[in-house]
Amino acid sequence: MGFYNEQIVPRLVMCACGNAGLERWRVDVNSGLSGSVVEIGFGSGLNVPFYPPAVDIVYAVEPAALAKKLAAKRVAASSTVIEHIGLDGQAIPLGDESCDHALCTFTLCTVPNPGQALREIFRVLRPGGSFHFLEHGIAPDEKVATWQQRLDPVERVLADGCELTRDPLALVSAAGFEISSSTQRYGKGPKPWSYFTLGVAQKPSH
Repeated sequence: MGFYNEQIVPRLVMCACGNAGLERWRVDVNSGLSGSVVEIGFGSGLNVPFYPPAVDIVYAVEPAALAKKLAAKRVAASSTVIEHIGLDGQAIPLGDESCDHALCTFTLCTVPNPGQALREIFRVLRPGGSFHFLEHGIAPDEKVATWQQRLDPVERVLADGCELTRDPLALVSAAGFEISSSTQRYGKGPKPWSYFTLGVAQKPSH
């Protein structure tokens, strides 16, 4: 991976995604979680303080060793059991239909094959289980979207593969989920990076 991606990018992500302006978004994306939850892109544990009391265990998937170290204090302070189970959201080491809910925040933009990651989430969710996600992506405004397309090559290099032009709702729907609620709007910050999608999607019941 190299020094930059291993040592610098996790710190940049923690700073960018850990600002106070995102706390309200994190409260909302975690709302309604309970029981067993798989979280891909666990990162430095920025969601940990916002897990509802009804969450019993979180199965954390995170490839960056430094991010896991940065998460240690949050994990230690949490009353929720958090178990690191794997490195790759595209191959989750859990059984079929083994989790009540799933969670990811600012992850579908970076995972190399988001469709495969979402199929894995779909696989491990029980029928009727919900997938909660908070992502940035392609903006509806033509001028902003044009800038996102221009910036994408640089963004991929500087942010370890992150893309500005993915469409979270389209990706989640294509994986077989049914979108039950979604909010899309600009958050604080430069518009190419701050068009957010907050959503909850269901795995259909048998």
